[in-house]
Amino acid sequence: MFEGYRGETAALATMHGKETVIAPAMLAHLGLNVMTPAGIDTDALGTFTGEILRVGTMRDVAIRKARIGMRASGLRLGIASEGSFGPHPQIPFFRAGLELMVFVDDERHLIITEALIAEEISHDEAVVVSASELEPFLPRVSFPNHALVVAPNLTASPWWKLHPERARSRKGIVSYDELVDAVDRAGRISEDGRARITTDLRAHMNPTRMRAIARLASLLAVRIATECPQCHAPGFGRVRPALGLPCRDCGEESTIPSGDILRCVACEHEREQRRLPICEFAEPGECPRCNP
Repeated sequence: MFEGYRGETAALATMHGKETVIAPAMLAHLGLNVMTPAGIDTDALGTFTGEILRVGTMRDVAIRKARIGMRASGLRLGIASEGSFGPHPQIPFFRAGLELMVFVDDERHLIITEALIAEEISHDEAVVVSASELEPFLPRVSFPNHALVVAPNLTASPWWKLHPERARSRKGIVSYDELVDAVDRAGRISEDGRARITTDLRAHMNPTRMRAIARLASLLAVRIATECPQCHAPGFGRVRPALGLPCRDCGEESTIPSGDILRCVACEHEREQRRLPICEFAEPGECPRCNP
């Protein structure tokens, strides 16, 4: 177990309360303290509602965000996370969230990354004329435990490009009266008379997402604490699945991974970790050649 961060402090760049779940994980697994610099506008790197588009990959943005916190605090260690929501990468017609978190250590020149697919999410949308149409939608998104965002549904004419502030989303809605008012105002502005309602995906407004971030923080902390068996740097962990098990009938590579490839972020030493229970062969039904 890597002990090099015990008693040190890392800057966490967030304006959405993520320190409430990230700091305990870092302290428990690493003895690492976490502080959140004041006055950082992480929304400047991109917003879920699209007013500011995220430029670059999730990892790129998370690293930039971590470095903003490091510069603001004067610390050599930084933490930041990014989230994205859409179709599940493996299950058709199923939504999921991808959460990614980075740990930056400028003294050791390390960037350690961990990610998870969050299958339990509160993420949905509806387009309505009035709030009375939202009766089946609200329980589905756990309102008011999860906040909502309301915006005009249609602002396609050139006039809106000259007055983008008029079409801004109204975020963080947690009361029904506020929701009724927001839907009414958005409908009157929208070119089609309708309002678009979505779940607020900011961490402090979405308890389901915050739980996923808490799980990810623990995964990242455990990974940081795992030493490379060769150079003893922190952050040794999974980078990709190992090759698929051979098919029992034809011997070709199947879709069932035999394990995971673990790699060091410092010296790039790799090793394969077999999964349990260890099977020697995959069944033909999992083989692309036998079951195309």
